[in-house]
Amino acid sequence: MKAARFSRFGGPEVLEIVDLPEPRPGAGQVRIAVRAAGVNASDWKKRAGVMDEGLPQTLGYEAAGVVDELGAGVADVAVGDRVYGFDVEGAAQAEFAVLSHYAPIPPSLDFADAAALPAAVETAARALDRLGVDGGASGGGRTRSASGGASPGDGAFASGSGRTLLVNGASGSVGSAAVQLAVARGARVIGTAGPANHDHLRALGAEPVAYGSGLVERVRALAPGGVDLALDVAGSGVLPELIALAGGAEHVVTIADFAGAHQHGVTFSRGDDGRALYALDEIGGLIASGRFALPVVRTFPLAEIAEAHRAGEAGVRGKLVLLIA
Repeated sequence: MKAARFSRFGGPEVLEIVDLPEPRPGAGQVRIAVRAAGVNASDWKKRAGVMDEGLPQTLGYEAAGVVDELGAGVADVAVGDRVYGFDVEGAAQAEFAVLSHYAPIPPSLDFADAAALPAAVETAARALDRLGVDGGASGGGRTRSASGGASPGDGAFASGSGRTLLVNGASGSVGSAAVQLAVARGARVIGTAGPANHDHLRALGAEPVAYGSGLVERVRALAPGGVDLALDVAGSGVLPELIALAGGAEHVVTIADFAGAHQHGVTFSRGDDGRALYALDEIGGLIASGRFALPVVRTFPLAEIAEAHRAGEAGVRGKLVLLIA
């Protein structure tokens, strides 16, 4: 099968499309014929050698496609079903991929839209859960996993908490997802972004403020008593300001500033202590009800993966997705 890989660290030019053996699903897993695979910042960080040391490396943690092989014990989907989810081996940018965590693709979505969602939606939902931005105890979906079990959604999208959340870095893929999920959970959301993205945040239901010097004063102009909770998506060195606004490090979560989290006593969420996999099942209802707007998707053929990396590193807005014929 054709798959993206690199055998040395460097710029986008080190990326190759190579022939690799087709993967086989293990117990509780499914194999899909990949139709679309998401591209994330972790991909070019891996390629640059700042994450994993081993070589060669494949790429891709999220994908959407058609089930073509079932692992032992899988009974909740069938061959031919459309699913999306996570390839924990990081090899989803290929003609075939094994998904350890998966859910049916919402009927209204095409493959490219579906592939744009898993990482952003799960990361955002997990961070909000860590902060306690929940929505009560009604409802709840279930998402399949390689263990054969399911992660229960606890009604996180059902009703509101009424608290004020500050999202630092609210206009990117994870930030935009966090804004919308928090609004759906009933929170008031203030989001930082550059002025060019303020209308975008308003459309998502957030009150925008500019990032940079004077952030605390700008937020207090909207929320004189500060905020209840803060989520750092951007990793831009503002944890002290977020702590001051939220009234303590225990009210702040970051997904982007590991060193700062250690220094300031803030929770760093990276998923190794549990993932919000229920979000893959529940996001379809929010999309159908108009409470979650899909990200702008920019697609590239698999063969043009280097161009996708260049676009991502240049900071293009929207979600990058590779299409696999």
